[in-house]
Amino acid sequence: MRAERLRSHRLSAPARTIAEAARHMLATQAQEFWGGRWAIAQRTRGTPTLSDVDAAFDRGEIVRSWTMRGTIHLIPAEDLSWVLSLTADRQHRQMAGVRRVEAIDDAELDRAEAATRAALAGGNRLTRKELAEVWEGAGVSTAKQRGYHLLVALSLRGAICQGPVVARAEGPTREQYLVLTEEWIRDPAIPADPLAELFVRYIASHGPAGARDFAWWTSLPLGVARQAAERAGDRLAVVADEPEPMYVAGPAPRRAASAPEVLALPPFEEYYLSYVDRTVPCAPEFLSAIGPSMNGIVRPIIVVRGEAVGVWTHSVAVGRHADDPVPELFAPGAATEAEVAASLDRYKAFITG
Repeated sequence: MRAERLRSHRLSAPARTIAEAARHMLATQAQEFWGGRWAIAQRTRGTPTLSDVDAAFDRGEIVRSWTMRGTIHLIPAEDLSWVLSLTADRQHRQMAGVRRVEAIDDAELDRAEAATRAALAGGNRLTRKELAEVWEGAGVSTAKQRGYHLLVALSLRGAICQGPVVARAEGPTREQYLVLTEEWIRDPAIPADPLAELFVRYIASHGPAGARDFAWWTSLPLGVARQAAERAGDRLAVVADEPEPMYVAGPAPRRAASAPEVLALPPFEEYYLSYVDRTVPCAPEFLSAIGPSMNGIVRPIIVVRGEAVGVWTHSVAVGRHADDPVPELFAPGAATEAEVAASLDRYKAFITG
């Protein structure tokens, strides 16, 4: 199971380009911006750097938005609209209570959207702070958490997305410009059956997996997940039937000769997080050390031949991003110190490049 998932995740069979890796994964969790970019770099051949991934954002190949579970993901620009067509309504309903507390109703969102469209029309781009100033100028308060919830709501409406990266000379880039989705994404994809496409793309990038895993990943109801599996039809193959069907999508790519067996993976890593049962990549006794914690954090992990054997820490703060990452192994004999150091050196070259 681990070997098959390593291949489907492109961790043992990397994609040719950053855009291809992102397209294969479809949606890569990225509320830690550096972590989402490192996740894609790990799935790309060669040694892509942070600057290389930023360039893909600047070219409009990838964007970030709240695609599912109320969580921000890195996603190919062409796929954003059709994914939101399936997931946005459920996210709106899940956030309705918080919006009531913040006194954000549809009329307030309409005012914020009108002001946003006027400010961004014609190819303009704004930082979050600058957009908040636009809202305040239009009489829409951003006090407390209102600014964040307005940003999420307008993203779920498909009005805006996070596109090109804001330049930062003194350290790793950490912010993106907000742009109008309809202007930034000129050629959106339109699948014949979006629900079936979403299931097939999930299985292709995460399989072997089942409908329950898909339901967790998307936060769609289990009944809808099972319907998606049925509609996928012969685009998938069943590799196990008990207790429920587990699917794969087509022949798995071969392991790349250059793919390392010891990997330092980012926080909120898809290989670990995107399943109901996380004991496949991690022994049960170590799950609590990785997360999700009480505050929802999932720590960066060290993986040896598909098994999580430790965690690691690193700061991307100015003046500290060039420091050596610090590993903490649960099973010290699982890999040599040199192998672990090499995995962290690859990350260091990425974050400083």
